[in-house]
Amino acid sequence: MIVRQELLAKLVEMWSEDRLVSEIDRLPIKLSPKGKNVMGRCCVHKERAIWRYKSLPLMGFEMSDEKDELTPLSWFAKTALERNDPHSKDHLMCVVDEACSSCVKTNYEITNLCRGCVARMCYMNCPKDAIQFNSEGKAEINHDLCISCGKCYQSCPYHAIVYIPVPCEEVCPVKAISKDESGVEHIDKSKCIYCGKCINACPFGAIFEVSQIFDVLQGLKNGTEMVAIVAPAILSQFKGVPTEKVYGAIKSLGFKDVIEVAQGAMETTSREAEELMERIKEGKSFMTTSCCPSWIELVRKHIPQMAEHVSTTGSPMFYTALIAKKKHPNAKVVFIGPCLAKKKEVRDNPNTDIALTFEEIGSVFAGLHIDFEKVESFVPEVQSYKEAHGFAQSGGVIGAVKYILKDEQVNATAIANLDKKNVALLRAYAATGKAPTPFVEVMACEGGCATGPCIYNDPSTALKNLREALAKMK
Repeated sequence: MIVRQELLAKLVEMWSEDRLVSEIDRLPIKLSPKGKNVMGRCCVHKERAIWRYKSLPLMGFEMSDEKDELTPLSWFAKTALERNDPHSKDHLMCVVDEACSSCVKTNYEITNLCRGCVARMCYMNCPKDAIQFNSEGKAEINHDLCISCGKCYQSCPYHAIVYIPVPCEEVCPVKAISKDESGVEHIDKSKCIYCGKCINACPFGAIFEVSQIFDVLQGLKNGTEMVAIVAPAILSQFKGVPTEKVYGAIKSLGFKDVIEVAQGAMETTSREAEELMERIKEGKSFMTTSCCPSWIELVRKHIPQMAEHVSTTGSPMFYTALIAKKKHPNAKVVFIGPCLAKKKEVRDNPNTDIALTFEEIGSVFAGLHIDFEKVESFVPEVQSYKEAHGFAQSGGVIGAVKYILKDEQVNATAIANLDKKNVALLRAYAATGKAPTPFVEVMACEGGCATGPCIYNDPSTALKNLREALAKMK
């Protein structure tokens, strides 16, 4: 996260000073000069190559866009600033292959705890004859034959075989990421739900979103009319900075207006509350929320039988975009939030044009050296109520629906964090047609949107900031 933010801030700073095209080719050398001690890399040249390739997704490119290794970064920078279609890329995420090189290719290894036992259970249970024995009679794994099935791991009586996780694969709840024959991870977009867990799980920072920040910045610079709609989780991002100052900083970038997505959350709440009551009267077993785009992707791609239980109400972004288009019919609508999956929802919504993340907007503030104290405050035309801002945390939708219904007795279940365990639980709900309560709130991130994969600070601090901000609201 830190590397992404610092690199993007540097690129934005160069852009603001009209140095991006002219000086970007030297940036990897400046970031890793000769003689610098490179931690975790074989040499400074490898580190420079990784800086180069990490710059590509921040400028809106995928690794496959490089057709010739001799193509300079300046060509990509110039192309990014001249690009007219921010959605020209099919993928929302990419793996920087140069950085994805240090994880194990198989998940199991035999340690020196092996006793070379006579039973040889690991050998007897291996379906691929991948277990061999050295001169001392100790077992070894032939990784050219091993398929990482785990049979040896399960059968060893001495627990001498260890499981070595690949962090991105381990954290993905739907097995959407896997290695190719070269050991480089690839994301299967037919399976991916854009939860973003893999982005921050990778210890080498090899997984990036394909950014549209320069499409927005260049568009604003060229006079394109744009409106920013900002997610409620913005309250969690900049501790000690009044929200109107944050909105003022966003507007100072050139946006014509800043509208709170919490305004759309009020519409979502009223409609979802009404729909819940209708379903209960009809005798339906349960209804889930529809606000989280990762949850919607999970249902669409992996649990289609759950679709009948998902609310038909639009997300807060959906209703806020309608408000923005009605107020500014000729403007492009730019969503700003903590979520990677919103980039997919934006592509599916004709009333939204681009999605930026808090990480991107925070890096822009840093790159432009914006001083919040000197920024002119901006107060949105419509002020949203506290419960609408509460959408940013787990249980927030439940709280807002209860507020609308004036009924604290609404039985509800909150499921936050779409990990493998909770995905299995939701599959069970769908298969049986039963849930523990009539209303089920589902969010992909552990603490709710405030702890999303693309926030500007760490999740625990973000959640603390949000709760403090909500406590001050009436």
